[in-house]
Amino acid sequence: MRLSDFDFDLPEDRIALRPAEPRDAARLLVVRPGHPLADQVVRQLPDFLRPGDALVFNDTRVIPARLSGLREGRATGGGDGAPVAVEATLHRRLAPDRWSAFMRPGKRLKIGDRVSFGAREDRVRALDSLDATIAEKHEGGEVVLAFDLSGPDLDIGIARHGDMPLPPYIAAKRGEDERDRSDYQTVYAREDGSVAAPTAGLHFTPDLLEALKQKGVSLHFVTLHVGAGTFLPVKTDDVSEHRMHAEFGQVTAEVADALNAVRAAGGRIVCVGTTSLRLLESATGEDGVVRPFADETAIFITPGYRFRAADVLMTNFHLPKSTLFMLVSAFAGSATMRAAYQHAIATGYRFYSYGDGSLLFKDETS
Repeated sequence: MRLSDFDFDLPEDRIALRPAEPRDAARLLVVRPGHPLADQVVRQLPDFLRPGDALVFNDTRVIPARLSGLREGRATGGGDGAPVAVEATLHRRLAPDRWSAFMRPGKRLKIGDRVSFGAREDRVRALDSLDATIAEKHEGGEVVLAFDLSGPDLDIGIARHGDMPLPPYIAAKRGEDERDRSDYQTVYAREDGSVAAPTAGLHFTPDLLEALKQKGVSLHFVTLHVGAGTFLPVKTDDVSEHRMHAEFGQVTAEVADALNAVRAAGGRIVCVGTTSLRLLESATGEDGVVRPFADETAIFITPGYRFRAADVLMTNFHLPKSTLFMLVSAFAGSATMRAAYQHAIATGYRFYSYGDGSLLFKDETS
């Protein structure tokens, strides 16, 4: 497969800069392979599910993972010794005091450099400081930051000095504001650790969750901490050569048992978002049994993949040539998804993190 197989033209005005209000008023494109497309609204989701089905949500919570600061000056005697403005997007926690991060400008950083995040005038107490050392340096601007703070103290420092890490396609058009602190968080988020929202879940409201329960649909929660790698473009023309960044996920024994029981009783597993789908697929064996899972996953799903756990997927509309568009093409069929996206663009659906949703039924023939 070539990267060009997953390309399409998307007008700039289709990129949503704010979510629908209320959340469940967003549009929902229902996609059943072999059936006509159906234009609906998210709050109508219960109409397309059956009693005994199971919805699986990712309960990760987005942290304010974008940090701005200064690389402190070096005693080099040259121009490179001056302080340099830097920006870090935390990617993955490695230890109580260490994070992997993408930093700009990455080329000007060296191992051992000191970086100070946050304004100097904010530093009334020791805990107000957020300083780190570049402990490792990797390709693509990725570094390992060893912070002076650790554990809960580091969490407090990040919350104080960080900004919500809006996706690049939104951040390029407007700055982050206080409203994003709530807009870019699901109503059921509870496990701190993501640097990007599981965006299909942004459509849910307490009323919609209650309506689903009244329908007889069970609700289950798994955790996948989404890393900044989700925004990185695919740079290889041969899709098989692309490598995903690892992300930590957990499926408890209780949830695994409940989902297996749903399947045994004839119910369907409906994943809310590609993150919960990727995690469940990582936790499910070739025999279709979901097992407890607490590990990193770098699963990369492209057309030809045989799905083990998911029967239905609710997800937003994704970028051209992205790994997520590859995933939905694998799930519902490449021709089906090309037609669905053409329809969505022609009829004014809103794309990406704050955009509208789609409800995809698995292509049983692929």
